[in-house]
Amino acid sequence: MRNDPVSAAAAVLIRVGGPANVTSVAHCMTRLRLGLADPSAVDEEALRSLPGVLGVVDGGDVWQIVLGPGVVEAVTAAVEDLVARAPGSTAAEPSGAGDLAAEGARIKEGLRRRNATPLKNGLRRVAGVFVPLIPALIGCGILAGLNGLLTNAHLLPWLTPALSAVASAFMALIAVFVGINTAKEFGGTPVLGGAVAAVVVYPGVAKVTAFGVHLSPGQGGVLGALLAALLATRVEKWCRGRVPGALDVLLTPTVTVLVSGLVTLYGLMYAAGAVASAVGTAADRLLATAGALAGLVLGGLFLPLVMLGLHQALIPIHTTLIEQQGYTVLLPLLAMAGAGQVGAALAVYVRLRHDVSLRTTIRSALPAGLLGVGEPLIYGVSLPLGRPFLTACAGGAAGGGFVGFFAMSGTKVGATAIGPSGWALFPLLAGNRSPAMTAAVYAGGLLTGYLVGFLATWATFRPPVAESGEKAGGRAGRGVVTAPVHHGGEEATD
Repeated sequence: MRNDPVSAAAAVLIRVGGPANVTSVAHCMTRLRLGLADPSAVDEEALRSLPGVLGVVDGGDVWQIVLGPGVVEAVTAAVEDLVARAPGSTAAEPSGAGDLAAEGARIKEGLRRRNATPLKNGLRRVAGVFVPLIPALIGCGILAGLNGLLTNAHLLPWLTPALSAVASAFMALIAVFVGINTAKEFGGTPVLGGAVAAVVVYPGVAKVTAFGVHLSPGQGGVLGALLAALLATRVEKWCRGRVPGALDVLLTPTVTVLVSGLVTLYGLMYAAGAVASAVGTAADRLLATAGALAGLVLGGLFLPLVMLGLHQALIPIHTTLIEQQGYTVLLPLLAMAGAGQVGAALAVYVRLRHDVSLRTTIRSALPAGLLGVGEPLIYGVSLPLGRPFLTACAGGAAGGGFVGFFAMSGTKVGATAIGPSGWALFPLLAGNRSPAMTAAVYAGGLLTGYLVGFLATWATFRPPVAESGEKAGGRAGRGVVTAPVHHGGEEATD
């Protein structure tokens, strides 16, 4: 796949029902996301068996194909090109016919409906609002960290004001981008969502009194912007269905901005501000009073949360903490799950000395795992093997407990952006101590996660069959029992 993205894209399209079945194409750091008109046309087993495909996530109308970093960008571009050049092509007919084909379609539709719960659909949409902001958060976060180092070292004083402006401008207006993405995600006009969300950060709101107190620019933050844009989308849709066509271009935008803007000023900003303050206070108190336990739980359960797709609920919380405090104290704890995954994979590598295929997979996936992209290891190694996934969680719990213990002792470790983890998070680290101390605590957590993940896997993992034996349940040469696993999650950095 890596050498020929066009062939890979063509192979993927054939197995998802052809270009005509694709309604949207997107990607994150590791996954190709395809919106499909008819999900039942997907040949899931054939898709999973393609060389280079690390996993497949059935998300209902949106299917995710895990390809890994670097590969996914090239394959996505090729898929977009093939879909654009074949607008009139018809979806490929699934193989088989008669009752068998009908039964297969029925089963797939049942799985799609079971996975398309209101909670998971809502979380996917919330993730769709915030995930596109991650590149800007990363870039501005790194620049903010660089500016802090230069300022503390009294270096390049002529440059630091400019760096501060470049690094801070996005965060000052992040509410507008949240509003635009929210309207786009929920079917409204993006610019109207952005216009209403801009009310949250407009300096003039300081002259407005709500509930007996003056509002503050930015009160409610990204949560207020999200709610404001959601309301604007609802108002816009209501107007579209009732305003005559000749007046739609004038009345609908006006009513949308007026009604949503006033409700934002006199209700949403105050309510969202209270929630945002509670989030920050709760995070601080949790780490100050039960940091080790909190780290243990968060680091240990993050991988299962990812598999269930529930980790997406944390994205607005991370963003709120970054907006409030300049960094999120939760991300370094959650990043320890990836460290446990690396340790578990290393133990499997040592245990299966004669399994050339699996050892090759681990060698190719480890660099990405060290940099915080754990999906190649999860889908290619630990989940198919079973027990190493659990021992990876144990390593993540140990690493999270290590970082949480220091938080109880007064040393906060945070990240100025979401997305990266592992060693890639070092440039984005921040806290209430010196940069060296912050980095040392985080590094100690990673090493703890690696060590415990390795030892737990080494002590408990045994290949179900001899390493040189025949395949059992799926993959020749690996000496492990494999079974199709349905994944409904998302990687931590997506």
